[in-house]
Order: sequence, then C-alpha cells, then structure tokens
Amino acid sequence: MKILLTGKNGQIGWELRRTLATLGDVIATDFEIMDLAKPDAICKTVRAIKPNLIVNAAAYTAVDKAENEPELAMAINGVAPGILAEEAKRLDVAIIHYSTDYVFDGKGAQPYLETDQPNPLSVYGKTKLAGDQAIAAVGVSHLIFRTGWVYGARGKNFLLTILKLAQEGYDPCGRRELKIVNDQIGAPTWSRMIAEVTAQVLVKVGFPFTEVSGLYHLTSTGQTSWHGFAKSIVERLECDHSPQLIPIPTSKYPLPAKRPAFSKLDCGKIEHDFGLSMPDWETSLALVQEEIERYLKKE
Repeated sequence: MKILLTGKNGQIGWELRRTLATLGDVIATDFEIMDLAKPDAICKTVRAIKPNLIVNAAAYTAVDKAENEPELAMAINGVAPGILAEEAKRLDVAIIHYSTDYVFDGKGAQPYLETDQPNPLSVYGKTKLAGDQAIAAVGVSHLIFRTGWVYGARGKNFLLTILKLAQEGYDPCGRRELKIVNDQIGAPTWSRMIAEVTAQVLVKVGFPFTEVSGLYHLTSTGQTSWHGFAKSIVERLECDHSPQLIPIPTSKYPLPAKRPAFSKLDCGKIEHDFGLSMPDWETSLALVQEEIERYLKKE
C-alpha cells in the first residue's frame, strides 16, 4: 500500500511519517517535490505515484502573513485540497485532510460541533474552509480532521516560542516579564497525538478505506487561554529565573489577522464513532516537555 503524504516537514506531517509507516509505504513530499500552489505539479506527482491513500498535511499556516498573500493562501489551502480530492477520486482512493478551528468566529460559548456554521474571521480561516468545502464537493471518500492550537517538539509553535523566551535570560534589575493574551480560549493539541489518532482511525475503518466520509473535530480535551498555556509551560521548566507572565487582553496585542475568542472544539463525534479517547491538553504537554528535556540533556 502506498500512502502519499504532503507537508512532510510540517508539525503534523513530520509525525505522520512515523505513525503511518506501520500501515504502508509512505511517500512523503514537500513543496520542493510537489508545489501545492501549482495545479499541474499536483496532478503530475499524484499520477506518477498512484497512491492507495492521499494524506494532505500541508498548508499555508502563516496566519498573519496570509492577510497580505490571500491568493497564495487560497491556492494552497483552498484550491489544492480540491485538486488532490479530484485525483483521489480518479484513482478510486480516499483522502485525509487537516482543517482548523479558525473556521469559526469564536462568538459561541460552548465547544463547537462539526455541524455548527463556520464563519471565519481571517484570510487563513476562509482559505482553510474553502479547502474543506472543495474536498466535500468532489464526492470522494474522505476524512477531514479539524484541529487547533497545534504544537510539538519541532517547527514553529507557541510551546517552542515560550521555551525560547523563557530561557533567553532575565533582566538583572528585576524579573523578566512576558505579556500573554488571556482572552482567547482553545485546546492546545500535540502534533504527535493528531498523527497517532489518524493512524488509529485508519485501523478502525480499514485501509485503504473507500466508503467512509466525514468531518471530525480532533483536539485535546480541556481548554485554556494562551496565558494559561504559557503558565503551564513555564511551571514545568527547570530554571531559576522563570519569567513573570502578565495576562493581557487581545486588544493590547493587535495582529493583522483576527483570531476567534473561543475556538474550543467538541470531540464527541470522533470518540463515539471510533471508540477513542482524546487526552487532556496538560497531559500531552507534560509528555512533550519531558521529551524535549531528555533531548537537551543528551546534547
């Protein structure tokens, strides 16, 4: 069985290269091998490989930069998934795709269900929603996993940013301060957990699956703010001069792209349909920080 994986160097893609290896021959690509902004390149690569399953973990994820590059973001996030879906249908195989909690406007007070109406606030969110809709419109067998607040031991993410800032030293005249937004709520989700759940779902539905289609929310359980996330990260550090975390409202930290104030996702559907249990975000955070610490000690 051949699995075509896009975005091999991304947070989720890097983990998928390992978890999917037990299910088949993973042919992992990045933009140098298959540029998702170029439709012809997508078709040429897929037809040359002839995979039994397409897993699209690639995306334009520069949320703020997307506000100034809407065409490129739409090409990669909105158009490319539809082309991949069309190629999957032509081969009579299925596609797995990853979406985002940023398709919601964050005005709700309860965790979002798969059936709730999206209303993205940013170019990034709009392009990701377009990709979801493009796949569904093709009518190919698919699984779309909507996740959010993704972090891991590599790449660019909130965890690594906070670790770097916390370890850069402190002001000798006083404790170093970090101002962190505390009025955006979500569920920090480890990229490895996403990859592992993907593999478990594939085992449940059978591989390669050709009769299953659906949208599923896939995040850790529990919820917190960015400030709460940072606080948990810093509390686990083994250093004498942890920074002081100052909670601030979003209005005090303006960014080009608007974020949803509340983007917690309800994962009841994926747990019910596949008999899985999503871990709490703090449990996953402890595991990944332990892994990072072990790696640093080896160095």
